[in-house]
Amino acid sequence: MALPLLASVVMLGAVGFASAARTGAGDTFRLGDGRTITAPVLKETETTVWLDLGFTVLELPRSQVEERIRDESAPATEAETDDLFRAGSGLPERSPQDQADIFGDAVIKVSTPSGLGSGFIIHPDGYAITNAHVVQGETKLRCTVWERTEHDFNRLLVEDVRLVAVNNHVDLALIKMTHPEGKPFKFVYLNASDEIAAGQSVFAIGNPLGLERTLSRGVVSVTNRNFEGLTFIQTDTQINPGNSGGPLFNDKGEVIGVTNMGIPMGEGLNFAIPARYLRDFIRNREAFAYDRENPNSGYSYNPPPVRSEFAPPPELDDETGRP
Repeated sequence: MALPLLASVVMLGAVGFASAARTGAGDTFRLGDGRTITAPVLKETETTVWLDLGFTVLELPRSQVEERIRDESAPATEAETDDLFRAGSGLPERSPQDQADIFGDAVIKVSTPSGLGSGFIIHPDGYAITNAHVVQGETKLRCTVWERTEHDFNRLLVEDVRLVAVNNHVDLALIKMTHPEGKPFKFVYLNASDEIAAGQSVFAIGNPLGLERTLSRGVVSVTNRNFEGLTFIQTDTQINPGNSGGPLFNDKGEVIGVTNMGIPMGEGLNFAIPARYLRDFIRNREAFAYDRENPNSGYSYNPPPVRSEFAPPPELDDETGRP
C-alpha cells in the first residue's frame, strides 16, 4: 500500500508500522487518515520529522500530523553524570518550538529586591544556575517556575531559595530551590562535548526586561571570543537585560552556554559563558561555597555619613529665616 503523505524516498508498508508499534518507545504521531506511528525521533525541523523505525528512517511531513503524543517515560541516555547535572546522549535535533515545549518549564525567573534575571534547573531537587551578577549583593531570592499542566503552564512562586555557590570571575551562581509541595523539578541537560561551530543554530529562553518565557533564535557567531582572559560564545541571538543567567540551547536541547551579556548599541553582539566553565564550576562548587560573612556576598550595609551640621538646610529656610 503506497503512502502519498511521505514526501521522501523512504516507503513503509504495514510491517513497518507494526514493527514501530511493537517497540512502544518514542513519540506517537496520529496522521490525517487516522493511522498512527510510534517511533523515536531522530531529527526535527519546522517542516519535517525523521523517525527511527529500526531498519529504516521515515521522513514525515509535519503537515500530515494531526496530533503528537510525546513519550515522557524514556529520558535520554546520560553520557555523563555529576551528582548535580546530567549530560544527555542521543538527543534528537528538534525545532526550537518543540525544544521549548520539552525544556521550557526548566527555565526560571530569578527575582531579587534590586532586579531580576533568568536561570535554569539542572537537578530535580531544585538546584539551578544563574549569573553571579544577578544575585550579587542579595540574599533574599525568589524564583518563578512555570509548571506544565495538561493544557497550559502554572506559575509557581518559590520563596525558599538559598545561595549555594558563587564564582564572580566566571559570573556563575548555584542556587537551591525547595518545591512548596515537595515535588521534583524538571531539568535540562548540559552539553558534554563542547562541539560547537560558527553558524550553528542556537536559541535562548529567558525573561528579557521582565517579559517572561521569551524565546529568541540565532546562530553562533564565534565560538571563543576573548574577554579579560576568558572565552565566550558570541551569538546574534538577542540577549537583553533580564536574560542574564538563562540557557543557550543547541538544536538537541542541550545547554551549551549561560547567557550573560550583550554590548549596548551593538546589534547582534551577544555572549554566553561556555558549558565547560559551568561544568567545572559545578564540580568544584565547594571552592566557591557561599559565605554569608563575606562582605562581597549577600547584603553589605555601609555606615551612613556622619551629620556635621544640625541646623536646617539653607534651601529650606523662608525669607524670614525661620525653618
